[in-house]
Order: sequence, then structure tokens, then C-alpha cells
Amino acid sequence: MDFKEEPVDSKSSSRRELLKGGALAVGAAAAGATVGKTALAETPAPALPSYAANEAPQIPVSPDVVAYGVRSHYVKSVRIQEDGRPPGATSRYDNFGLTIHIQTPLQDSIGTIQASSLHYCATTKGAYVPDIDPDKHTLLINGLVDRPRIFTMADLKRFPSVTRFHFVECIANNANATHKNVQQSHGTCSNAEWTGVLLSTLLKECGLQDKATWFIAEGAEEVKGASTLPINKAMDDVIVAYGMNGEPLRPQQGFPVRLITPGFEGIFNTKWLRHIKVVDQYQLNMNDFGHLRRDETSAALGYTWGAKSVITFPSGSQKLPEPGWYEITGLAWSGNGAVRKVEVSTDGGQTWNEAELKGIPLRKAHTRFGYMWHWDGDEHVIMSRTTDETGAVQPTREQVAKALGLAYTPNFRPPGTNNTIMPWKIAKDGSVTNGLA
Repeated sequence: MDFKEEPVDSKSSSRRELLKGGALAVGAAAAGATVGKTALAETPAPALPSYAANEAPQIPVSPDVVAYGVRSHYVKSVRIQEDGRPPGATSRYDNFGLTIHIQTPLQDSIGTIQASSLHYCATTKGAYVPDIDPDKHTLLINGLVDRPRIFTMADLKRFPSVTRFHFVECIANNANATHKNVQQSHGTCSNAEWTGVLLSTLLKECGLQDKATWFIAEGAEEVKGASTLPINKAMDDVIVAYGMNGEPLRPQQGFPVRLITPGFEGIFNTKWLRHIKVVDQYQLNMNDFGHLRRDETSAALGYTWGAKSVITFPSGSQKLPEPGWYEITGLAWSGNGAVRKVEVSTDGGQTWNEAELKGIPLRKAHTRFGYMWHWDGDEHVIMSRTTDETGAVQPTREQVAKALGLAYTPNFRPPGTNNTIMPWKIAKDGSVTNGLA
């Protein structure tokens, strides 16, 4: 849904001057210029390590490090379960006791790509995933096609490949007042580089019939995951993916092959893909509790994520150490296409300032944004909003409630794919908490 865009705040000249005067600032600092109350020229240099560079503690090089590599032991980012516990701990399951969500640490993310080992995942049977031998795995395509085919993994890799960046987001990404940080409020969304063959290429190879209007994608997990999707989506940008971030898919991400349905709700990105059936009628599939579209109209329209963004720094559970300049940064995306603009407010939405987009925005992928801001040590509510290439503007919860004719209360949670604005509160001591609370 579209919402009227507010004018950009005209009081951003000081920020622009900061950005334009980077080189001048260095010289000014040397002459004793000040930012806030601190003289840059008087700031003491950081203490050097007590050891010389060639005397730093050494990390033993084990066979595992040589064969695959490990991250620095100083890096502590980990995924968590939906209830905040580490993966593997006893967790809250959904009503069928089948599905668990593991959330990516967006608060620690750098750039736009989430590492394969930190990418969010939703699995059936908790921590259990299919153990599939790629040399024995096949993908059957049948139904309303002239030439039903069984493809091996080797067959799939003989077709022209594509490599594209796309986000995958679960409908569980529905922020509420109990979430303490961005990992809990938005952690079931990740962005990655996917490599595979377009589904449209395979359907053309099989001879797609004119009366085909839907396709059913089925995975190989113990509790079958099957979804019905429009055939026009299949012929647009759906990828039968076997690669992720430069290597084969990981087991939790659907090894050896999965669907990537750009912009659609996460559950429709079928993992461990083994069967695609082309049909002429919408078919109701029991793929997960709460995801039943009982008629084809809602099924065709109820998938796509709208324009969305979230600030990852400063965000919940983080703290600004002292007043001064900071870059407010975060991620923006849209299931409708590319991000065109991101705005940041530091006064609870009264005024908005345009942020810098880091790099060229890609369609249905995360875009990093940044906005330089001088924190004065007072209380603030910060938030971001996205405008995508269709002109749709990320709404507030109040706007969604009004558009849907629903009563708004502080506990209002929009139905379906929630793309509303997420506020963060900054206290006078620099601590950051959930702005919905």
C-alpha cells in the first residue's frame, strides 16, 4: 500500500557540511578545532599493543584451518532461536511442534550479505535436516508439460546459470514490543548471493503448456513442505539454486538444491527441492500452520514483501558511549524491486532526512544505508523508512491500521507480511531499547 511521503528536513546542512568537509576537518583538528566539547587535537592517541607486530600471539594452523578456514576467535556473532536461546537449546515450537526459526545477528552485519553460517533458517523437526547425497538426488518436473523430465544435479549444472543477490524473509519477522534487539525483531531475514538455473529455463525445456497457471514445489524433508505458486512467477525470476555465497548450499539451506522465489514470503522458497508439478488450478497444501491461502485470489496476492528497512546501529541492546558524531546505519529492501530512497528520522518521525545508499541497489535484495548524525546526549527516537522503485513508501503501524479500517492500539500487529517502520529509543545514558515498548 502507498503512503504520502513527507518532505525531507531542511535542517540537514550541518550534516552535509560535515560530509563535504572531511579533508578540511583533518586540518582543523590539527589546529585545535572542536566537535561538541572535545578538542580533536587534544584527544590522546590510543595505546599501542605491548608487543611488536611480529611478536603477536600466534594461532596454531591446524589441518581444519588449512582445509576450510575459521573466523577469528574475537568475533562472537551467533544465530539465536526465535525465543532468544542459542541454537540447539530447548525452544518454543509452533502448534504442530515441527518448525523452529533460527535468527541471524543483523546487529553485527557488515555490508549487505549474511554469511552462509549466519543466514537465518527455518527447519522442520527442529535441528534435523535431510541428509541428501547429491549424486543420487533428482528433481522431477511433470504435470502440464509436454516432456516430463527427471533432472540429476549434473543435468541442472549443464544449463546456463545465473548468479543473483536476493533476500529471503520469513513471515515470523513481525516485530513486537517484547523484542530486545534487531536480531529478535528482524532476524528471520537474510540476504545472500544465489547461483543456479532459472526455473523458466527448465520449464521451457519441458515444454510448458498454455493452460498451466500454477506450479507446486515439494521438498524432501520428512514433513513434506509443498507450496502452490503462480506460473507467471515461475517464468519471471524464480531460481532453482544449488549455490550460495560462492559454495554449495549448506544442509540447513536446502542442500543440494532449493527454490529462491525473490520477494516472496520465505516459506515459498522450498528447500531440498525434489518435485515440481505444473497444474491449472490452485491447490491447497498443508505446508505450515498459519500459511493456508484458501482461495487462489489471496494466494496470488498474499506473498510479496513491501518496502521495508530497519536500523541496525544504533539498535536495541546497544549503547552510544558518549555524545558526538555517529553513522546511523541499517538495511533496506523490497519484494517489489529495488530500493530507491531511504530516509532517517531522529525525532520520532516529525522530520525526515535522506540517507546515503551504499552501492547500487539491486532488485529484491538488501541495500545498506547510512546517515551521519550528531547525538547531543538527549533522548531521541530514531527510525528509517524505504521508498522502492514502484513508489511505495514504508508505512507506520498507525497508517496500516487506518488503511485496513482496523482499530490502532500500541499492541497492534499488522496482519500478513509486516513491513512497518521500527523505532528505537535512545536514552540520555546512550542505551538503546525497543521503541515499540
